[in-house]
Amino acid sequence: MKTRAGQKIRLTSVEELLGVANEESAMDLEIAKIRPFKDHPFKVLDDEKMQDLMESIRINGILSPVLVRPIGNDTYEMVSGHRRMHAAMMLGMDTVPAIIREMTDDEAVVKMVDANIQREELLPSEKAFAYKMKMDAMRRQGARRDLTSDQNGQRLVGQVSRDILAKEVGESTQQVHRYIRLTELIPELLDYVDQKRIQFTVAVEISYIDQEVQKWLFEYIKDNGVVKLNQITLLRAQLQTGAITQAKMIMLLNDSQPGKAPSSKLTFTEKKLREYFPATYTTTDMRNIIEDLLKEWKEHQEMENPEDEEV
Repeated sequence: MKTRAGQKIRLTSVEELLGVANEESAMDLEIAKIRPFKDHPFKVLDDEKMQDLMESIRINGILSPVLVRPIGNDTYEMVSGHRRMHAAMMLGMDTVPAIIREMTDDEAVVKMVDANIQREELLPSEKAFAYKMKMDAMRRQGARRDLTSDQNGQRLVGQVSRDILAKEVGESTQQVHRYIRLTELIPELLDYVDQKRIQFTVAVEISYIDQEVQKWLFEYIKDNGVVKLNQITLLRAQLQTGAITQAKMIMLLNDSQPGKAPSSKLTFTEKKLREYFPATYTTTDMRNIIEDLLKEWKEHQEMENPEDEEV
């Protein structure tokens, strides 16, 4: 139907975007009664944008009510509005306008992610846990709607959930999978991804490595800087052959740095060295004697071959 000149055009409201029905009305709710969403994946930072939000609330008040759900004992769980509530608390406000809605755990997860995922400049860690939380919730909802599915059917529910999620967030299915892989990183490495000290593709490869080795990787990166994809590929290949020590990992990473020739290595096992020392000698005793003997050998060589010395 064509619109007439001067006819008002109806715009979608924020409440409708959040799925708030027309019959639901906002009420002032005490902030003390509201709990943060469990495992909320989105960071609430006291940055410049938070200062802008506080200034807007100071002048205009909270224009869009937060969305909460009752969790018993006259308390509520925040679903959408963590940043608005934080700004209100910073301004010393005791209440916020809120819409209260009954929701299941999975419904709340989906609504919480949908309300936040379109924000600009989301960190990789935020996307990672948000995608995982929503996909898990969608899988559970899909499984409940099809209780007769066999094992293959359950896997199909999971694949469909991932495809739907990818379409909703505007990513490829494979990219959604890569983000979810980041949830397998230890927190320290995931922080490095957020700080861009680890490239996204490198982080995905690291996520397949045992978390004990990830701790060693964190220490290596902290001391030496970035690691490249080829280094992690070699490390994963080495791990496929069996266990690895931290020292061996460091040597492998050092030798596989781009443009660096592999270093040669000469080693003697303690068992081999024991053949030449009394049983009472400690490893420190053996090391000291070996160093003294090498020093003497070097001095002897210099005395016999003076022409080799620099002039």
